[in-house]
Amino acid sequence: MAASTRASPYQCHKNHTLPELSSLLLTTTTSSLVSFPKKNKKFSRFSVVAMADLNTSTVLVTGAGGRTGSIVYQKLKERSEKYTARGLVRTEESKQKIGGADVVYIGDIRNIESLVPAIQGIDALVILTSAVPKMKPGFDPTKGGRPEFYFEDGANPEQVDWIGQKNQIDAAKAAGVKQIVLVGSMGGTNLNHPLNSLGNGNILVWKRKAEQYLADSGIPYTIIRAGGLQDKEGGIRELLVGKDDELLETETKTVARADVAEVCIQALQYEEAKFKAFDLASKPEGTGTPTKDFKALFAQIATRF
Repeated sequence: MAASTRASPYQCHKNHTLPELSSLLLTTTTSSLVSFPKKNKKFSRFSVVAMADLNTSTVLVTGAGGRTGSIVYQKLKERSEKYTARGLVRTEESKQKIGGADVVYIGDIRNIESLVPAIQGIDALVILTSAVPKMKPGFDPTKGGRPEFYFEDGANPEQVDWIGQKNQIDAAKAAGVKQIVLVGSMGGTNLNHPLNSLGNGNILVWKRKAEQYLADSGIPYTIIRAGGLQDKEGGIRELLVGKDDELLETETKTVARADVAEVCIQALQYEEAKFKAFDLASKPEGTGTPTKDFKALFAQIATRF
């Protein structure tokens, strides 16, 4: 994205994301089929596309302009034999950033009606939207202390992480979506977690409320509570799953964005990932065995919330 592009207030692609801030603070309708004309046995271009759609799963990624969401979106596009990718962003700038294709929709998760065009006809939804705290100007790290944060008007955690995610879940349920993958953040078991004090937003409280709403929705779900997000290569570390923030008490509480993105997509493939909620981190590069068997990874998880 060009330097002048203004980031969406709910997309995780500007400044620190929540898991990164957590780590910082802790460590300092399927496409309608096109019928073949009875009088013309030749396959039309549209018919071929329709037949291809039969063999793929249509997946919408919200927050697709974000630093993690864009990876998920790109990975889906690269696996076109399995998936038909769609993206939802909030601005035209974000749409152009990820290619500007017709399958990238512009909408506002705080307005459920604006979500309908993107959600209609999809099989699965991957939610990667989040309120983003911004640092107040004037902070001087040389003077010690910690920076202060705030949320933009209309984009605080209650509006984005609760109402916005609830809208997505409601719209998906109304559209008959078969699975929702929701990416959240570790730390939600602790009401006094430092992230909750950022901008007085109680962001983990609202995230947890949305996660509970999804778990109670009846839709098959996978809730991934990521550790501190790192912009590093994926697929080269051993992934760790946990529950109730236990991983935060260890030295392994970070994870590469690319690995989170891969887990999102793998969760769409295995029954073992459905109706599960778990924390996700990884061992340091060079230790352990890189995770390749995701079915076995999901099978380790017994927690529904």
